[in-house]
Amino acid sequence: MQKIIPNLWYSGTADEAAEFYVQSLPQTKLEENVAYPTEGLADFQLDLAGKTLTNEISIDGFRMILVNAGDEFRPNPAINFFLNFDAEATLRATWEKLIVGGKVLMELNQYPHSQLYGWVEDKYRVNWQLMLTNPDGDPRPFVVPQLMFCGPAQNKAAEATDYYIATIEDSAPGNRVTYQEMGQDAPNGAEVVFSDFQLGGQWFSAMDSAVDQAFTFTEGVSLMVNCKDQAEIDKYWDALSAVPESEVCGWLKDRWGMSWQIVPENMGELMERPGAYEKMMQMKKLIIDEF
Repeated sequence: MQKIIPNLWYSGTADEAAEFYVQSLPQTKLEENVAYPTEGLADFQLDLAGKTLTNEISIDGFRMILVNAGDEFRPNPAINFFLNFDAEATLRATWEKLIVGGKVLMELNQYPHSQLYGWVEDKYRVNWQLMLTNPDGDPRPFVVPQLMFCGPAQNKAAEATDYYIATIEDSAPGNRVTYQEMGQDAPNGAEVVFSDFQLGGQWFSAMDSAVDQAFTFTEGVSLMVNCKDQAEIDKYWDALSAVPESEVCGWLKDRWGMSWQIVPENMGELMERPGAYEKMMQMKKLIIDEF
């Protein structure tokens, strides 16, 4: 089971978004559809009864969950996704599909770090960086989530990722490049140009934004951690939660504003129990024995 699964928030469009990604991204398929219950919903969710709650897709084996909800949140570039291609034709074909209705943030072109690279925000505001990989470089999976530290979290990439590595089991540092090492003045006080690391055995990337940004981490993209038992839920909850007013239904925010969901790995089974959804809605940290 994938330890950490990104959750992306959609305002009633998770079904069409899932279809869009299946058609646009290589080796992508819909793995599971989960519906809202027809009873036990909060008042603000009543119009969602029986409709899609989540769509879980896999992109070359990497799982992501599309959350179908209201208009409270939207994805933004603070958490985006590298797509590492080894075939130029596939990269270009994927780019042409993702830009439909979207916004190009960096044109598809040659850059110092890649022979072919581009950054696009798709029509659902999810951000993708498409890159042609160097066959002589270190191997990386097709999908790598990237954390961009900006706004209130500006210049905290090293601090935060060191903490995540120390906190989450089966984690390790990878590469880290700083402006100082490159002999450059740090724009906007930024320290980390690029870094990658493993959390729970999965590759992630992080950087400090080189310019002021009008966005930061939100619930629009959260990281869901599958835990084997209550002890592991308690451990990660205690280590990560730093904003008590954000604690709800297994969601929390850490000291850098990152949203996490700390859940039991048998969550699907628990939610099949009578009244489980209503019970979950009354919890902050999830307590397995209370389902």
